[in-house]
Amino acid sequence: MTKDSSHTALLWIVASGFFMQSLDTTIVNTALPSIAHSLNVAPLAMQPIVVAYTLTMAMLTPASGWLADRFGTRRVYFAAILVFVLGSVCCASAHTLSQLVLARVLQGLGGSMLLPIGRLAVLRSVASEQYVAALAFISIAGQLGPIAGPTLGGWFVQAITWHWIFLINVPIGVVGLYAVQRFLPLHGGADAPPFDFAGCALLSLCMIAFSLAIDAPVHAHRAAWSAGLFALAVVSALAYIPYARHRANPLFKLSLFGEPNFSVGLIGNLGCRIGSSAVPFLVPLLLQLQLGYSPLHSGLMMLPAALAGTVAKRWIAPLVRRYGYDTFLLVNTLIVGSSIVAFALISRGTPLVIEVAILAVFGAANSMQFAAMNSVTLKDLSHEDAGSGNSLFSMVQMLAIGLGVSIGGGLVNLFSAQSGSAALGFRLSFVCVGAITLVSAWVFRHLDNTSAARPVRGQATQGAGR
Repeated sequence: MTKDSSHTALLWIVASGFFMQSLDTTIVNTALPSIAHSLNVAPLAMQPIVVAYTLTMAMLTPASGWLADRFGTRRVYFAAILVFVLGSVCCASAHTLSQLVLARVLQGLGGSMLLPIGRLAVLRSVASEQYVAALAFISIAGQLGPIAGPTLGGWFVQAITWHWIFLINVPIGVVGLYAVQRFLPLHGGADAPPFDFAGCALLSLCMIAFSLAIDAPVHAHRAAWSAGLFALAVVSALAYIPYARHRANPLFKLSLFGEPNFSVGLIGNLGCRIGSSAVPFLVPLLLQLQLGYSPLHSGLMMLPAALAGTVAKRWIAPLVRRYGYDTFLLVNTLIVGSSIVAFALISRGTPLVIEVAILAVFGAANSMQFAAMNSVTLKDLSHEDAGSGNSLFSMVQMLAIGLGVSIGGGLVNLFSAQSGSAALGFRLSFVCVGAITLVSAWVFRHLDNTSAARPVRGQATQGAGR
């Protein structure tokens, strides 16, 4: 096999893994009511299966690079696909919500390594002048997942059973396992620098405690339970500071936060993504439970957002060059937040064209928001800090997705119980999660104007849509 054909095979392997991972984050949403009915639970009680997957990926992503260095890229990527496929089979075999949540954790364990290690394999195998083009090719797979996921999930539920939203990963994974053994370079497998297990444990404890505090079960002692978990999250986060200061090679260096735009971008990302991550979870539930849409119909309704997001990517660079990151993110965040609030207007009497327009505006603005936030957060980090900063940024992204689902679902339950109307519960929830996103516009006002006004770097926005 020639070198070019080997590189082509590598790109297809990594792109397929990215597609499988991105598909699985969206294909579940339109199937939630059907899965809930099959497992005899309320549809809004299904949010743990989304949170478990994203939280597991957030915790384990920082370890992926070290695992590849320690055991070799091929071995770890093979193991990641195998664990992901086994987790998918376990999801399809689940008979209770608890079993499904545990299976999603297993799936997240494999999914956490698919993109980072695949990207690392490309970095080590492709010439530097071809790296941006290679990442652009891989990013297409990440864009196809959200486009195909909701519709494919709805079709599987309606035409076959919900189990196939997980079983679809099996044939893709089997082909991937063969291709990894056949084409993926080994790389690594030698002595690797020591991994900061203690630092990873502290930050993981912080994320788990914070997520459980948000998603605390409803009972008489809920306030005390949530307060205790919040306190545990704060203590574990604060404990990391002196730990990292006195460790030679901490998981994340505190010097990262010396770059002002990194700190602002990280906080702004968290707030904005909480609101925007609630939408893919809440909208299919709204369409099916309140408007009477079929699973397939609700999946098709998500297409305008995905397609508009794909088209809008080409507008990012010229808009940022013209207005600067600070102005662009301020205005675009207001558009994203306002479009989320606008979902509260959707009811049985809303014309279809209005629903499609709201979804399209949200999809376009949200896509540009992700790319601009990613770029402004990471672009000024030094070469030494880029890898560590990107890992921390990925953790915050996954955490925000889980928090968005927890907060969105929790608000619907709360408002529905208080008002006695599920429809009003959905409306008020969209207003609240939209308001969270609108608040992050204030955060982006604190971007460093000198740095934020710099032209967009070509590599900064490539594949930055997530």
